[in-house]
Amino acid sequence: MAERCGWCGSEPIYVTYHDTEWGVPEYDSRALFEKLILDGFQAGLSWLTILRKREGFRAAFAGFDPEAIAGWGEADVARLLADPGIVRHRGKIEGAIGNARAWCEIEAREGFSDYLWRFVDGAPLQNDFASMAEVPAQTPRSQAMSKALKADGFKFCGPTIAYAFMQAVGMVNDHVLTCPRHAEVAALG
Repeated sequence: MAERCGWCGSEPIYVTYHDTEWGVPEYDSRALFEKLILDGFQAGLSWLTILRKREGFRAAFAGFDPEAIAGWGEADVARLLADPGIVRHRGKIEGAIGNARAWCEIEAREGFSDYLWRFVDGAPLQNDFASMAEVPAQTPRSQAMSKALKADGFKFCGPTIAYAFMQAVGMVNDHVLTCPRHAEVAALG
C-alpha cells in the first residue's frame, strides 16, 4: 500500500496541506511571495506552527499584497508585533516588509514568477527519492536562488529556506516514490 511522505504524519492540517498543496506547481507571483514570506517566518520553527497561523498571517499582512506591504513603516511593525495571530519576531516582520519592496522591483523588472522559475529552467524538476532520508536540505539550485534573492534585497531566504520553498511551490517534486502524490504532482508538471 502506498504511504504519504513521512513528514506529514497524521495531524489533519498537515495531511491536508500535503495532499492538496505541497509540490503543486505555483506560477502566481503574489502566491509565490506569500509562500516565500511564510517560509522565512518558519526559520527556527516547525511548518505546522506556520500552517496553524497562516490565516492570521493573511489577515495581518493584507492578504500578502506586496504592493500594500511595501509602503508599511514602524507603526505597522508595532501593530504586527502586538498580533498574537502571527509569529511576532521583529526581524522577520521587518524582513517581510523589505521583501515586499524587493518583490515590487523584481515584479516590475521581469515578473517575480519568471525570476524564480528560471532556477529550474521554467519547469518542475521530478525527483525520484525512495525515502525522506534521501531528500536534500539544499541544492546548488536553491543556493543560487538564495544568493540572487539576497542580492536583490530579500532577507530570511537562505539556501535551506529556498529549497523548502522550491519543494512547496512545485519547482521540485520531492514526494517520495511510495507517496500517491508523487505521480499526481508529476502529472501536473
